[in-house]
Amino acid sequence: MKSEKDKMLKGELYNASDTILLDERKKARELIHRLNYTEYGNDSTYRSILNTLLPNSATDIIIEPPFYCDYGYNIYSGSKVFFNFNCVLLDVMPIEIGSNVLFGPNVQVYTATHPVDAIRRREGLESAKPVTIGDDCWIGGNAVILPGVTIGKRCVIGSGAVVTKSIPSDVIVVGNPAKQIHNNNA
Repeated sequence: MKSEKDKMLKGELYNASDTILLDERKKARELIHRLNYTEYGNDSTYRSILNTLLPNSATDIIIEPPFYCDYGYNIYSGSKVFFNFNCVLLDVMPIEIGSNVLFGPNVQVYTATHPVDAIRRREGLESAKPVTIGDDCWIGGNAVILPGVTIGKRCVIGSGAVVTKSIPSDVIVVGNPAKQIHNNNA
């Protein structure tokens, strides 16, 4: 029989109140709290907390606190990734981030989702879909990236955009829902 964590990582319906998952989120919350109240910079304490919280991210990732995530271990990043203030990553499934990616303040990346059917939601079940962001992207402040979205390389996501569908490389998208306004290869 599959554990709730196994179901979660496979994108199946799972119970987020499972004790193992609750413990993992609690550990992440403790690290997040320490990160958010530790002096920012190359200070060894800050870097140690960050590397423990995000073990699958490049060691040169930079995060301006406050920062929030569910687990941390489902965030994978290349080098030279920067998060501005107050970003939220619901990393129930993997969030894969390329290298040289910039996140403006208040960016939210969601892998978590819930059943549309109210009866299933009452059961406390949820699921997730992974998110992928290519190299050299700039995600503007207050942008929201929804579950299952892939953003190609060298894209610009305008401030306040809500990205509901995957987008190809080399485009600029804005709005709610986000729509392409420019192709960088044109």
